[in-house]
Amino acid sequence: MEDRLIAYGGQAVIEGVMMRGRSAAAVAMRDPEGEIVIHVEKLAGIYKSRLAKIPFLRGLVLLWDALGLGMRALTISANTQTGEDEKLEGPLLTLTLVFSLAFSVGLFFLLPAAAGGLAESLLHWNSWWGNVLEGIARLALLVGYIWAVGLMPDIRRVYAYHGAEHKTINAYEAGAELTPESVATFSLEHPRCGTAFLLTLVLLSILVFSLLGPMPLLWRLVSRLLLIPVLAGVAYEYIKWTANHLDSPIVRMLIRPNLALQSLTTREPDLAMLEVAITSFNTMRDAEVEFAA
Repeated sequence: MEDRLIAYGGQAVIEGVMMRGRSAAAVAMRDPEGEIVIHVEKLAGIYKSRLAKIPFLRGLVLLWDALGLGMRALTISANTQTGEDEKLEGPLLTLTLVFSLAFSVGLFFLLPAAAGGLAESLLHWNSWWGNVLEGIARLALLVGYIWAVGLMPDIRRVYAYHGAEHKTINAYEAGAELTPESVATFSLEHPRCGTAFLLTLVLLSILVFSLLGPMPLLWRLVSRLLLIPVLAGVAYEYIKWTANHLDSPIVRMLIRPNLALQSLTTREPDLAMLEVAITSFNTMRDAEVEFAA
């Protein structure tokens, strides 16, 4: 059961799904002609290294590598639709990741922190109320951003493939037959979803930052930057812990907000989308056996 809970994850891409195991990842996509195209790659050794076993540190290491893997998968799927063949790796991949992270940190952490600090200064609020405003703004930005991008037709299809990814993994973990008709009956929600990680990270930041006392605006922003890796490590361990204790009624209650937010990032997939997700999953599983041989 431990293998089923931890080993497999995934990500929706453009007209497809990426599935990741311990040693292999596979991307299955529909090309413009409707055929399923498959890409397979061996995962970096970091997934089996000592760093990947150190609590709190492992979250940062694995998340950074997963971001790179996810970015490559998105690029591959986009190239499949356009017919282009542009590789995203090395310095270009690092630059893209740094830019994406900088944008996310600026929007979801520094902007709310600046709003809270300015409210304290201009409205003469105490630090507690400023931190409360910061937390509310951060949560509203996250939910609003996810909701807004979900209004775009192309993103709605990506969200449907996200649902196909969840249903496939849920079906596998339940020991069900992996056919589109069987997988379609399973839940859109999954406790290890990246959406759950993001919400956990934001809620942890509200709790931790609310405990900090008053400080100048510059130090307020610096403190948020410095604490992000700490919060990310804690959020990773929390998600991992809850996924391993789903038999507890208390844990199931704790993860309800995470599952609820997934209603914004998943859509009901059709059978053709489920076929793609199942193909990706089975290809990844076969590659795991091949690379282990």
